[in-house]
Amino acid sequence: MTLSAKTKKILYALVALGILILGVLWFKFFTNNTQSKDEFYVTIPTGSDYQQVQKILKPYVKNWSDFEFIAKLRKYPEHVKSGKFVFKNGMSAFEQVSSLRKNVPVKLAFNNQERLENLVERLSAQIEPDTTKLLQSFRDSVFLKKNGFTKENVLAMFLPNSYEFYWNTSAQKFRDKMLEEYKKFWTKERVEKAQKLGLTPTEVITLASIVHKESVKKDERPKIAKVYLNRMEQGMPLQADPTVIYAVKQKTNDFNQVIKRVLPQYLQTNSPYNTYNNLGLPPGPIAMPDIDAIDAVLNPDNNDYIYFCASTERFGYHDFASTYEQHQVNAKKYYDWLNRSGISK
Repeated sequence: MTLSAKTKKILYALVALGILILGVLWFKFFTNNTQSKDEFYVTIPTGSDYQQVQKILKPYVKNWSDFEFIAKLRKYPEHVKSGKFVFKNGMSAFEQVSSLRKNVPVKLAFNNQERLENLVERLSAQIEPDTTKLLQSFRDSVFLKKNGFTKENVLAMFLPNSYEFYWNTSAQKFRDKMLEEYKKFWTKERVEKAQKLGLTPTEVITLASIVHKESVKKDERPKIAKVYLNRMEQGMPLQADPTVIYAVKQKTNDFNQVIKRVLPQYLQTNSPYNTYNNLGLPPGPIAMPDIDAIDAVLNPDNNDYIYFCASTERFGYHDFASTYEQHQVNAKKYYDWLNRSGISK
């Protein structure tokens, strides 16, 4: 059976049309549609609709009609997803829409935060909830009471580390995950060690925050922890300079100031954080201690030291003493060095 000339023409036309359609589709599906030389991320806030997504993506999409064609073909406008999404140079419209379906986890990290206010600023720069929502969540009275925290010591719940979250994680879900990590950290062995010291987990972390501030030397921290435990056992005030510095910063509402020398007038600061004027531990951590400092408290050195001050011979370390007389000798060396160095505050 032979085809007529007319039929052949129709077939040729259909083939040509098919090739044209395939070419157009190939162009829309696979050609570069991204205005960027580098890999970058776009964030789609929770509750966004397709119109809002359009505004967010406009600066990065070369040919909006191609994007819309693929988006509608794949029913994206009806299924907008919030989160953080990666865009790369050379991505086609098809790849762009595919990327908007894959929420990218955020590698979230925090440490060395002095206050909850500092922590939420760090967090809000990495995930969607703002500082207000995070603070409200962390200070929720029902949550605090249920889990044995107070507004002053809830910072103890946040263990410095690297975590993986989605950018659009809510403040409550983040908080609950941190509580879960806190409970995992406090193993039966750690809880038993705290109990032997007569401390609760939050009290251990509060003391660890002082130890953390006193020394960055990991090998010295168990020795410093034992000094404070010895003082507590003898009913002495802790007389920890870092707590006085914290009290001054809190009183002046200036946590950016740098205090290198604790002046006599600082010791009179009226604050529950001033361990020169108050017996026992302050009401909560004065900073976020690292794990090493916490374990230093749980595994203290075996010594009878009551006093210590910064060493002038081994910088970063301290000189320890069991008697006040020996401490006075060590302290004079340190204060003479401060004066020679011109450190007055």
